[in-house]
Amino acid sequence: MIILIRHGQTTTNAQSLLVGRSDPHLTELGQRQSRALVPYLTGVAEVWVSPLTRARQTAALALPDIEATVKESFIEVDYGDLDGQPLGVISPEGWRAFQLDHDAAFGGGESLASVDRRVHAELDALLVDESSLLHAHDRHLAIVSHVSPIKSATVWALGIPGSTAWRTRLDNGSITTIGLRGVTPQLVRFNVVPALH
Repeated sequence: MIILIRHGQTTTNAQSLLVGRSDPHLTELGQRQSRALVPYLTGVAEVWVSPLTRARQTAALALPDIEATVKESFIEVDYGDLDGQPLGVISPEGWRAFQLDHDAAFGGGESLASVDRRVHAELDALLVDESSLLHAHDRHLAIVSHVSPIKSATVWALGIPGSTAWRTRLDNGSITTIGLRGVTPQLVRFNVVPALH
């Protein structure tokens, strides 16, 4: 199976800013969220991680005994000039335009269709490789990433248009799991958030 993990809270998440390729660190809460993942990750044999600090920090806290492999394909969407701006800088009409046009690039950066292409290519490769951890029953691949790549993986598993991802919510420190039914991907769990102690 594949266990997709959204990184813990960052300083910019706490301020409700758009966070794409900027590189903030985890907050104290984000560190707690990352450590809370540990009991949910038994059986993980390999870890892929976005190159951004928040994902690498989350992986180090949640899976401290496994060295992570950096995968550029699971980096967050590039918000271009909008990166680091408050969510409110985009008008309701602007958000609707992005929802209707999956090929529209944010702030001159990247489109969600582009995220789909890079994420789906990685997942397609795992699907056709029968020796990959996607096909294993008791050994799992964990991928520590961000909202856009994880939502992209979700629509891949469901076989639905990428724009459907706008209708989902994905929290910091959450787990989303993809498995197989025969040779068909299936969404097993979505946005599971461990309780903090």
